[in-house]
Amino acid sequence: MTGPTELPGWRHTYAGKVRDLYVPTEPHPDGDVVLVVASDRVSAYDHVLATPVPGKGVVLTQLSLWWFDQLSDLVPNHVVSRDVPAAVAGRAMVCRRLEMFPVECVARGYLTGSGLVEYRTRGSVCGVPLPDGLVDGSRLPAPIFTPATKAAVGEHDENVSFDVVAAQVGAEDAAHLRDLTLAVYARAEAVARERGVILADTKLEFGRPVEGLVEGPAAGRIVLGDEVLTPDSSRFWPADGWAPGRAQPSFDKQFVRDWLTSPASGWDRASDTPPPPLPDDVVERTRGRYLEAYERLTGRALAL
Repeated sequence: MTGPTELPGWRHTYAGKVRDLYVPTEPHPDGDVVLVVASDRVSAYDHVLATPVPGKGVVLTQLSLWWFDQLSDLVPNHVVSRDVPAAVAGRAMVCRRLEMFPVECVARGYLTGSGLVEYRTRGSVCGVPLPDGLVDGSRLPAPIFTPATKAAVGEHDENVSFDVVAAQVGAEDAAHLRDLTLAVYARAEAVARERGVILADTKLEFGRPVEGLVEGPAAGRIVLGDEVLTPDSSRFWPADGWAPGRAQPSFDKQFVRDWLTSPASGWDRASDTPPPPLPDDVVERTRGRYLEAYERLTGRALAL
């Protein structure tokens, strides 16, 4: 993998699994901001893979911006400007620096993934009891808030109960986070459904503007940050292919996961060996799924 892009006027400060953060080298007219750049990196099974998916960073950023617009009446977001350096045009946004809540805010409308594993063991997910007889892909009676602790790169998020979140951030903020998460999910699920897409679940991150740097009614408010409702943070399924009782086809990096766990990759997930490079066909099929997700949801074509 190559290092971060050198950007005049910005200094690289952080590299996550997919995103890089930069801070301005001189005072910025919009105050305390960061430049959030989505790379083409792909992560799977808590590894950042050596092979990028070209154009993925543009899809993530443009889809996030579109969703921020759809949700602006529900919750403020951290986007300040779309005016970014040419070298990262299309895959970056200037954002208000936030103090992030130390929790992944997850809403689930369907049962799959880690939620399914927990349900099979306990009959509940994150302390929320669920009816008997649910299977992989079942629609839940109502969407549920299933938070998780944030994990460092290379580690796995851990599902926790609402009470754990309340103990971490306080009961009032925990209730706000739950309510905002479910409101965002409800809006996005309805929008996606109109476009023939099921939003099975999604992960959101919230924060507060750094104290003393935001004036007016936004001061102290909870703000939606990071990315939102992309194939990296959400499970999107084609509605016409939904069939509970099996794994669902999805608009994400499932091709990557499937190949890594197949005999063709030769990779032992339980070992300390990093995953091998992805073959070209897996890269192209994954790229196609990301683009299809963007185009189905927004109704727009995206030139890469």
